[in-house]
Amino acid sequence: MTTGDNASWVERNGRLLFRALVGLCLALLAAELFYEPHPYFEIDGWPGFYAIFGFVAFVFIVQAGKGLRRLIMRDEDYYDRR
Repeated sequence: MTTGDNASWVERNGRLLFRALVGLCLALLAAELFYEPHPYFEIDGWPGFYAIFGFVAFVFIVQAGKGLRRLIMRDEDYYDRR
């Protein structure tokens, strides 16, 4: 982590931002327990379902991107060769 004069606000306050984001996520998860959901399916009425679903979807997209990168990646000098 850079702490010099040229460090951005995010670099200087990254730990605070992370803790604030975790706190907000926990507060929203706790707030979910205080209202009655009207689920379309049984599973989407479970507490924390959308948080878990979003995390799993995020992990899937990242892993699919890594696989796609291997499939379409070209050599560094691909455009220089002629």
